[in-house]
Amino acid sequence: MGDIGQLFPDTDPANRGRDSAEMLAAARDAVLALGWRIVNLDCVVFAQRPKLLPYRQQIRQRIAEILGIDVECVSVKGKTGEHVGPVGLEEAIEAQCVVLLQKHSASQ
Repeated sequence: MGDIGQLFPDTDPANRGRDSAEMLAAARDAVLALGWRIVNLDCVVFAQRPKLLPYRQQIRQRIAEILGIDVECVSVKGKTGEHVGPVGLEEAIEAQCVVLLQKHSASQ
């Protein structure tokens, strides 16, 4: 299916300011259309600020809602840059997410 840049290229004016929930839902729909189901996901946000802890449960719930999975299947963690590098110096925020997919069998 490609990566986020292939699905939503930054050269396409339609993607400028686009709601990330809309992009996540579109990616979900594409995965489901290929016969996969989302088992769980683990997300890490690297940011010196803001601290994610006060918002973590809300973020988990919103992601679960968009994906149509149980909130217990969504992990969100925040990590700082320890005041080192672009994240630590507050020049950047990074995010990584790993998703476990399971192929639907013909009997499911």
